[in-house]
Amino acid sequence: MPTLFRFLTIIAVLVGLAYGGMYALVLFVKPNKGEMTERIPVEKLNPQN
Repeated sequence: MPTLFRFLTIIAVLVGLAYGGMYALVLFVKPNKGEMTERIPVEKLNPQN
């Protein structure tokens, strides 16, 4: 039984670290805001087949 508790404790710690890392990314990483434009050639819009 002690090995089961040790296994569950290790899994719980790893899951906690993963959630903590995701939470830190949400708080500290800011996305770049801005407009993006890309020109599309007419040949790709109306292929001549």
